[in-house]
Order: sequence, then structure tokens, then C-alpha cells
Amino acid sequence: MGTASSLVNPGEVIEDTYGGGGGEACEIPVEVKPKARLLRSSFRRGPRVIGASFKSTASVDLEYAAEYERLKKEYEIFRVSKNNEIASMQKKEVKLDEENKRLRAELQALQKTYQKILREKESAVEAKYQAMDRAAAFEHDRDKVKRQFKIFRETKEKEIQDLLRAKRDLEAKFQRLQAQGIQVFDPGESDSDDNGTELTVPGAQCEYWTSGTLGSEPSMGSMMQLQQSFRGPEFAHSSIDVEGPFANVNRDDWDAAVASLLQVTPLFSQSLWSNTVRCYLMNTADTQAEVDIFLKGYSNKLQKLCETLGYLFQVVSFPEECESQYFAVRKWEIEKSSIVILFVSSTMPSWLQEDFEEAFLKNTEAKPRIIYHKVQDDWAESDNLKWLLEQDNNKSNKTKIIDHRGDPSEGAHETYCQLEQIIKQDLLGIEISVPDAKNDTAVHEEDDFGDVLWDMHDEQEQMEAFQQASHSVCELGFEKYYDRLNDLVTAPAPIPPLLISGGPGSGKSLLLSKWIKLQQKHSPNTLMLYHFVGRPMSSSSEPSLIIKRLTLKLMQHSWSVSSLSMDPAKFLEEFPHWLEKLSIRYQGNIIIIIDSIDQIQQAEKHMKWLIDPLPVNVRVIVSVNVETCPQAWRLWPTLHLDPLNSKDVKSLINTECTEASVTLTKEQEKRLEKLCRSATTCNALFVTLIAKLLSWAGTTGKIGEILQLCLQCQDTISLYRLVLHSVQEVMSGPKEKELMREILCLISVSHNGISECELMELCPGLTWPILTFLVYQLHKMVLLKYSCGLLQFQHLQAWDAVNLEYMQGGQNIVSEYRERLIKHFATQLSLDRVTWRSADELTWLYQRQGDKEKLHRCLMNLFVSQNLYKRGHFAELLSYWQLVGKDKISMASEYFDALKQYEKGCEGEEMMTSLADLYETLGRFLKDLGLLSQAVTPLQRSLEIRETALDPDHPSVAQSLHQLAGVYVQSKKFGNAEQLYKQALEISENAYGSEHLGVARELDALAVLYQKQNKFEQAEQLRKKSLKIRQKAARRKGSMYGFALLRRRALQLEELTLGKDTSDNARTLNELGVLYYLQNNLEAAEMFLKRSLEMRERVLGADHPDCAQSLNNMAALYNEKKQYDKAEELYERALDIRRRALSPDHPSLAYTVKHLAVLYKRKGKLDKAVPLYELAVEIRQKSFGPKHPSVATALVNLAVLYSQMKKQVEALPLYEKAMKIYEDSLGRMHPRVGETLKNLAVLRYEEGDFERAAELYKRAMEIKEIETSVLGAKAPSGHSSSGGETYSVQNNLPINPFPE
Repeated sequence: MGTASSLVNPGEVIEDTYGGGGGEACEIPVEVKPKARLLRSSFRRGPRVIGASFKSTASVDLEYAAEYERLKKEYEIFRVSKNNEIASMQKKEVKLDEENKRLRAELQALQKTYQKILREKESAVEAKYQAMDRAAAFEHDRDKVKRQFKIFRETKEKEIQDLLRAKRDLEAKFQRLQAQGIQVFDPGESDSDDNGTELTVPGAQCEYWTSGTLGSEPSMGSMMQLQQSFRGPEFAHSSIDVEGPFANVNRDDWDAAVASLLQVTPLFSQSLWSNTVRCYLMNTADTQAEVDIFLKGYSNKLQKLCETLGYLFQVVSFPEECESQYFAVRKWEIEKSSIVILFVSSTMPSWLQEDFEEAFLKNTEAKPRIIYHKVQDDWAESDNLKWLLEQDNNKSNKTKIIDHRGDPSEGAHETYCQLEQIIKQDLLGIEISVPDAKNDTAVHEEDDFGDVLWDMHDEQEQMEAFQQASHSVCELGFEKYYDRLNDLVTAPAPIPPLLISGGPGSGKSLLLSKWIKLQQKHSPNTLMLYHFVGRPMSSSSEPSLIIKRLTLKLMQHSWSVSSLSMDPAKFLEEFPHWLEKLSIRYQGNIIIIIDSIDQIQQAEKHMKWLIDPLPVNVRVIVSVNVETCPQAWRLWPTLHLDPLNSKDVKSLINTECTEASVTLTKEQEKRLEKLCRSATTCNALFVTLIAKLLSWAGTTGKIGEILQLCLQCQDTISLYRLVLHSVQEVMSGPKEKELMREILCLISVSHNGISECELMELCPGLTWPILTFLVYQLHKMVLLKYSCGLLQFQHLQAWDAVNLEYMQGGQNIVSEYRERLIKHFATQLSLDRVTWRSADELTWLYQRQGDKEKLHRCLMNLFVSQNLYKRGHFAELLSYWQLVGKDKISMASEYFDALKQYEKGCEGEEMMTSLADLYETLGRFLKDLGLLSQAVTPLQRSLEIRETALDPDHPSVAQSLHQLAGVYVQSKKFGNAEQLYKQALEISENAYGSEHLGVARELDALAVLYQKQNKFEQAEQLRKKSLKIRQKAARRKGSMYGFALLRRRALQLEELTLGKDTSDNARTLNELGVLYYLQNNLEAAEMFLKRSLEMRERVLGADHPDCAQSLNNMAALYNEKKQYDKAEELYERALDIRRRALSPDHPSLAYTVKHLAVLYKRKGKLDKAVPLYELAVEIRQKSFGPKHPSVATALVNLAVLYSQMKKQVEALPLYEKAMKIYEDSLGRMHPRVGETLKNLAVLRYEEGDFERAAELYKRAMEIKEIETSVLGAKAPSGHSSSGGETYSVQNNLPINPFPE
């Protein structure tokens, strides 16, 4: 058998018999090598044929070959096509690569261009900022140059004025010598300078700027007016009249009254100016039931009453078992107490009689006292008690006796009612009003400074700091320093601040406070602004509060009510402007004193205004410690306090020991003198502490032991630690010693100190006898003091000594005591008892502990934030939120959400009113943050609530309208703001009347709005009307603290006048009558002025000048009551006495002449008024010289009188002469010149000389426009009369008779 290939010839075509290829002809290759795939596929083509012949097998092989060829051909076709596709794709890839390279190149070029543009933009922005910085620097330099030039000009003008004044004095002496017949040879004699002028500049000591004895000048705005000085009774104001603490005070100049009052406030005891109501209880054993009921049932009510008004309330009592102890402590507590209550039935034990004599019989300050007399049915009054009650001199007016028979609870309630009335009326100064006025307090709180928020406790703290700093038993040789300080005041400007340096405890605060008192006594026209900085991190060292307080003081004295930004960063920017503004208007010097300025946080940053030139009449004095004085300030003029010499050391120690009846041996004195020679031991504080320790040791018989321990102390801190050890030794047991440590540690870790009531709650087991004994000892040893009713350390060294002695555990023990305080105040918050104490302390404690979460929760207490904000602690509130990590927007959102949540639970009028207050507070807070759009919503909601819950005409609605209008003003929506202001004005006038401070506030707001719209005439009219209201309100109410202090001073003077007839008592009665006059209590004023006059006539005689003063004051009183006939008679009597007793040019004579002339004019007796006005001209010419502006004023007044009498011919030369004097002395563009030009224009108009009248009137308007542009119409002109009445001559002159 052969192979299959041998059966077929090469190239032969075989037909497929199976039809698998469809009859396709296949070329059989020479050699076939089939693959397994082909063979396997061939077997699967069909069923296997059994028994097939050899020929059929060969046919199958041929079929497979054909299939192979077909597949191969397809493969070749596929391969060629794919190769073609690959080639095409490669060509496309090449093209895409080329396109990609091109695009990459373009992208790189664009990136380079972008980088170039970005660099150019950054360069442009940087150049813009540099240009802005250069512009700001240029503006600052320009303002600085302007101020320097202004100061230079004012300095030179003042020098010229001083030279002219000296020239006048010499000329007057020359004339007196010639009048005496003495010939004086002058080698340089020539014709006198008849055209010599005087120059009077703002701030100069010139009579017409204030309510001097000769009166003030005509004010801008009236056509023709006859001007008199301010109305009001006289105080002593000349060398003839008795000098006193109320010199130069009159009714329309309230600032002078308050300033003079500050001269006598050191005479007040602490209880009169403390913000703590201390109630001292004494009782016998049979009245213990009433005392227990009173303490349990009514003490908390009185505490809430006082807390609502920002006062602390404390009830102090000693149990009967302490009768033989604590006598000195009880005496000290009675001296401190505001009111004493005695619960008595039949007889009093001996120890209670001692307290009774101290509290009632030695009550020289006439403090309120209450005697609860329990009357029993079978009781007969003992002779001892009857005698004691008869000995009480104050029983008729200051001692209230409650005779009660019956149930003890009723007696306790009756005592509570009496005590509540005394607290409200006598201690807190709250007038009993009708129920409808119950919400007036909220309105009145902000009236003193318009919309500016302020904390009364900060001002109270400064008053107390001044009182305590000035307390010393020895002057320590300060006379040499007084001369240096006085030289600063009189030195020519400009002058940098004076730096008082010294070591800790060297007496810097004592020196400044003593000098302030001397200045207030001898220079009543000097405005003293002082601030005593306490320990670091306290409220008194907060820079924003310091600058804000000084700014508000400037606003208060300038009668300005302009809005003040609450932003702490703007205080620094605005303060120099306020200082410059007041310096222009104030007639005397302005002295700013800041004690311990180096304790202020970032002092150089916040006090950089000290580096700029100060106004010509402003002086600044600051004190620093030598070690902590900033380097930049060391170049200022410095007054360094020298160490105490041996004489001062000996004097200080002997004075203290003498008071304690302690005598030192010569050897002990030598050892002390040797000790006090080093730099750390020869300061005032160290020597004072040694003297206190020796005095205290003398009472215990341990002088030698204490002296030996003192000799081992080489600095003040170690001496304070010795004080702590000494006081701790006298504590009765370990429990009392531990309580002492706790009390001092709690005071140390607090923010502003701790009150005694808070200590009673914080320290379990603490009783009033223990606490008062400890405080008495530590206060006596110059370690603790009271400030705003809180216990604080007197000096920083005392604080350091306590920390070294008791806080050695480091931060852990500090945190432990802070947590105790936090727990205490947090408990108060949980009981919805939010006070100024909890708001101040709790937030600060959380901040110091770094507990952001709890601080955030505390800030979200709406009443805590409201308390901080309404008391002006805006910067402090912002710092807390910054610590929490919230920005303005999120802060506003959280407050708003919390308010909406709180609103859901509000029901009833009281809660809705409180809700409206919260919404208003939030709106004002957001406005101060600059979030004007967010501020509108809460203010609108506050308005809606008040209109719904109260009444659409309620005064609180006016408050909401006012605040909402303020937001619209800042948003430049003047139309909306004007409408709201007018609505608020209408509501206020309907609710309070047209002369209320609320009305004045709306008038001021409208004036500011018109000013922004360039409506100057309307703004000026509203400002004048507002100023008049505020001056009248000041007479009724006074400044923030002036009224309360004057009232207390009046009560004190009233008690001092119960003695025999003396000239001093008559003078006191006169002052008392004037004080009641200032309080608008004319009936009481008349009674005391009459008593003064009667006493003076009996003691001094009817023709004494003091009687003329009383007659003048009585006449002023009747003039105020419109009883002109009585006033005329008294003025004539006073004038007759003064003409005979005083020189023709005496100021008191001029005072009476002027007021009598005004009275004659008011009654139509013009013929009688003429010679008096002529006499006033003559007096002024003799007093000031013929070229003085005051002479021009008198000439204008006389000319106005002639005009009213239709004597234009006589009036014309007087006007012209007055205008000539004004132009020569004040300048051609001075407001006085403009006022006289107006009067001349009216006179010319009435004569028919219309052309000349038009020229004069046009020039007057030009002067007024210049004045408006200079002052910005932000405050009334300081040149115009701020008080008194003005009298206009009625004429037929049209409103605008001259064409433009």
C-alpha cells in the first residue's frame, strides 16, 4: 500500500464529493502536514463511515486542505488590512504627537504670560498699599503739624496776652502813683498806644467765657439781645466774701458745682460714698424673735432690691456671747455702717449701751437710725432707756422710733417697711414715684451720656481709690514735689507729660492724690481728670475702659452728646480729638493724671496719644515704677521720688505710735533708723507697715519681739508676710486660721475682689464676728481695703505676699480656689440670679481657667451678656468670644437663635418686656460690631414686642425707634431714620413733657441727622433747644453722681447748723440754701437762706458784706419764683451795702448791679436800668482796662437797652465801639464780632439804611459759616452763653430781609 500522496499527481484538481466546500476547487500542495486542530475538526464533521474505501479517506484529506487554503487566504487578507490600519494609526499618532507638542508649547507660553500678569498684579497691589500707607502717614503728619502749629499759635497768643496784661498792670500802678502826686520819670516816654489791643484766645483765663461774676457774652443766633450773667444765688467768690469749698458755683454751671463738691468729698465717711448698704443690728435678748424673723424673711428681699440697682446689701450683727469681745471691731463696724437698727424692749445690758452711745449719741454724720421699741402690757419704761433716748440729738429727723405692741412677725414687717423706705430715699436716692413711672429708671440710666453705655462701679472705684490714696498721717516732705508739679501747670506749652517715678511703695499715689486735693482747693477752674490703676488684670487696668472713662469725662464737661464708638480700637483715635475739642472751650487748665500707668496692659500701644503734642492748656502727669517704665517714656521730664530721710522715717513712726499710745526707746528708734536706710526699706509703704506693726504690738505687749522680727525683713513683701503671721497668731484656733487662709486665697484668685456676703457663702463655718475681726485686723495693717464693697489688697506687694505665703502649690491650688468661685457664681446663674458680680467674675474665671466650653455656655446666657454690654464692658465681651473662637457672624447667629428659643417660653407682660430688652441689646451690640444689616431684625422685633405688650405710645417704644433709627443713619438711610426719630420725639414729648432728657436725646439725634444732610440751620436750632433742656435737667438732677453727693452733703450741712449763732454756721446755712436751690427745692432753699440772713445780721451786723451776699441770694430765689417786687427790694438793699462797703470796681458790686439792672428791665423800668448798665461799663473798664472784651460786652448790653428805648442815636456809637474792641482783641472773624454785626445790621435796617444793613448782615453770616465749619456743628459754641436768660428786642425785621 502506498501513501495517499502517491495516488494524485501534482497539480491535479480533485472535486470534493462531500460537498463540504460547495464544489470549490482546491489546489493540493506537494506536501501536506495537517495540524491536530484540523484533524480533530475533520473528525467532527459528520458521522464516521464504517467500512469506507480507501478512496473516501483521501477525499476527506483533500477537503481539509481546501479549508486550510481558504483560511489562509482570509488570514492574509485580514493581515494586510490590519497592517494598513496600523500604518494609518501610526501616521495619525505622528500627527497627534506633533499637535500635542504644539499645544504644550502654547500652554507653556500661556503659563509664562499668567505668571507675568500675576507678578504685575501683586506689584500693583503692593504699590497701592504703599501709597495708602504713605497717604495715611501724610494725613497723620499733616494733622500733627496742624496741632503743633495750633499749639504754637495759641502759645504765642497767650504770651502776648500775658504781656499785655502785665502792661495794663504797670499802667494801672503808674496811674495810681500819678494820682498820689508822685512824679515818675520815664526816659522812653512817648505817646501812649491808644490803639493797643488785647488778644484773648480759647482757653485763656477770661471772664466772659464762663459764668464769671460779670456775666457772659451774647450768644450766636439772636438779632439783638441784652445779656446777663448766669442766674443763681451767690457762693463766696471774692476776697471780701467768705471763701469756701463752693466758690464760684451758680445754678446754671453744674459742672463747677460738682467740681467744687469734689473738694469736700474727702470729708465724707466711707459709708456715704460706698456702694454697699451696711445694716448693723443690735438687740436685747427679749427681741431675738423679731431679729430672727427679720433676718430670715426680709434680708433676702432687701438684698435683691439693692442688687437690682447695682448695690451690695449686708446685715452685720454680733451675738450676745460676744459682749466682752470685739469692742473695737464693733465700733469700726458702726462707723462703716450705713444704717443702725436697735431692737430693744425694757433694759439694755452695758455692752449694748456702749454700742448705742457709739451709734446714736456720736452720730455726727447724721446717718439714718431705727429704734424698734417693743412695748409690753406690763412694762414700765426704765429710767436708763428713757435717758438714752432723750440724749439722741437726731431723734427728731434721723432716728426713726417704732413703738410696737403685738406679734413679733408684725414688728419685723414694720421694721422692714421702714428700712426699705430709708434705703430707697436716703441711701440710694430713689424718689418715690407713681406706679406709672416704674419703668422710667431704664430710660434715665442712659440719659447722662446719651447712647453711651457706662458702668457706675468703675467710676465708684475711682472715687474710692482717690479717697484711700489721699489718706495719710504724714505729708512725708511732699512740699518740694508740690512746687515742681505747680511749675508744670504754669510752664509755657507745649510740654510733654511729666513722669513721676519711684520704687514700689514710694508714695506716688499719695503724692498725686494730695496734690489733686490742693489743686481743687486753690484752683477751682482747673479740670482734674484722674485714674488710679489697680492690680494687673483687674478692670481698673483695662486700657479700653480707661480711655473710655476719660473720653466720657471730656464729653460731660463739654456738654456734648455726640455718639461714641464702642469699638475699643477707636477709643485711642477719638480721645485726642475730644481732648482738643474741650481744650478749645474750657477756660482753665485741664490736667490728666494716670497713676501706675505701667500696670496697664500694653501701655505703650494704648497710650501712644501721650507722644503727640498736647493742646496748650492741657497737662498730663503719669506715675510709673522705675523697673517697669517703658524705655520710650524715660526721655520725658521726670520727677523721681527720693527715699525717705531719717527725719521723715522718725516722724511717720512716731505719729503712728503716738496714736496707739506706744512709746519707743532711743535704742529702738536707732535700730529702726538703721534698718530704713537701704533702697528697699526707706520707702513710705515699708515704714508705714513697721509703724503699724509696732502700734499693734504695743497693745499686746510684744514690742521687742515684733521689732526683732521687723529687723530681719529687708523688703516690703517679707514685712507683709510678717503681718500675716502676726494676725494669724491672734486668731483663736486652727479653724479660724484656716478660714483666714481661705479668705485671702479667694480674694487673691478673684478678678476684682470678693464681698463679705460672698465670703459668708463660700466659707462654711464662717461667722460675722470672725470675718469682721479678721477684716478689721488686715485693714488696720494696710493689707486689705474696700473697693465698690469688695475686699481687695491695698498694694501689689500685699498680693505677692499672700501668693508666696499661701499659694505655694502652684497652678493647682490656684485652680482649686477658682473652681470654688466658679461653683458659687454658677449656682447663682442656675437660680436666674444674674448680677454685675456674677457677670464679671464668672466669665473672667472661665477665661483664666481656659475652659472654652463653659465660657461659651456662660456667654450664651443672654442676661450675662446683656449685663456686660450694658455696663460698657464691650471690649471684654469681645475678648471672651475671640477666646471661644467665634467670629462676628457666628456670634450674632448664636445670640439670635438663643433669643428665638427663649422667646418660646415667654408669657406675660414682664417676660415680654424683658425679651424686648434682650432684642434691643442684641441689636445695639450688632450695630457696634458693624453688622448693620443683622442689627435691623432684632431691633424691629424689640419694637414689635413693646408696641404689643406695652402700648404704642409707651416711652420704651420711643427707645426702640431711636435705636432702629441709629442703624438707619449708619446705613445712610436718612429718610427712614428721620421718620423714626420724629416718632420717638413725639412719644417722648407726650410721655415726659417738652423739657425731659429723653426729648433732648431725640433732638440731638435729629440734629446729627440734619448735620449729615448738610441742613445746618435746622441742626443748630435743634441743638440749642436740646442744650437748654439739658441745662435745666442738670439743675434738677445733676451729673451722674453729683446729685446724690450734693444731697448727702446737704444733709451733713443741715446737721452741722444746729449749734449756736456763728459766722461759720451762717455761711454753712447759706451754702445749704444754695444746694437746695440747685436741687430745685425752692421752699427749703428759702428757709435756709432766711436763717442765714437773720444769723448774719445778728452776729455781723446789717451792713456787713456777708449780709449783702445773703440778700443777693434771697433776691435770686424770689426772681426764680417770679416774685419780682421782693427780689427788687432785696437787690436794692444788697447794692446799697456793697456800694458803701466795697470798692467801686469790686466784682461783687458788679454782680448785684447787673442783676438789678436786668430785673429793672424785666419790669419795664428802663430809666432805672440805664444808670446801672452805665455803671457796669465803668466797673469793667476799671477792672479790665478799656480794651478788654468784657467792656465790649457791657457796651453791647447798654446799646441793646437804648435800642429798646428807641434811642438809636445813643446805641449806634456803643455798638461801633464794642465791635472795634472785639476786632482788636479777638480778631475780625470771631463770633463776638459776628454777633455785634448782626445787632448793627438790625439798627441800620430800622434807620432805613438798607444797603449798609445788608453789608453788615452778610459779613455776620460769613463769620457764622466759618465758625460752623470749624466746629463742625458738633457741639454748641463755647463762646455763647450756656446758661442764663437772653433778652431779644422785638422788631419788625423780616426773617431774611436781604437778598443773597
